[in-house]
Order: sequence, then structure tokens, then C-alpha cells
Amino acid sequence: MGISITAAKFNDGRIWLQLSDGRTLGVPLVCFPVLESATPEQRAGFELSPRGIHWDELDEDLSLEGLLVTRPLQIIRSRSVKKI
Repeated sequence: MGISITAAKFNDGRIWLQLSDGRTLGVPLVCFPVLESATPEQRAGFELSPRGIHWDELDEDLSLEGLLVTRPLQIIRSRSVKKI
């Protein structure tokens, strides 16, 4: 993949990723529970790589490829569990 993340920041409950092709992705932190519950200092401790973004302290990785091919989530209705 020739596209890479050139910058990342957090605000408005989102992670904002600037891409080398000029696009900006804004993804809600609720999609990433580890990042959502992290402190601002922990979120700021990321490293960019050609493949994505990594937080060593949080043991969390996001691949750019995964973010670009994400499809909308489908709502699945839970079945009620019958207690015996």
C-alpha cells in the first residue's frame, strides 16, 4: 500500500488521521475501547509506521488497511436466552 498515516490527533471523541494522499479520516473512539478508556497522555504516546499506528504502553495497533476497508457494522438483534 502506498498510502501512509502522516499525523494523528484526538478531539471531539475521535481519532483524526491525516493520510499521505491528502485525505483525513475521523473515526469515533467508541470503535476502539482501549483508546477510548486511555488517558490523553497514553493516547498521545503513539508511533506511526508504514502499516499503521501503534501504542506500546496500551498494546494497541490499528492498521491503515483495516481502517480503509472497514464496512459499516450490521445491527444484530440478540436472541433472548431462555433460562432453564
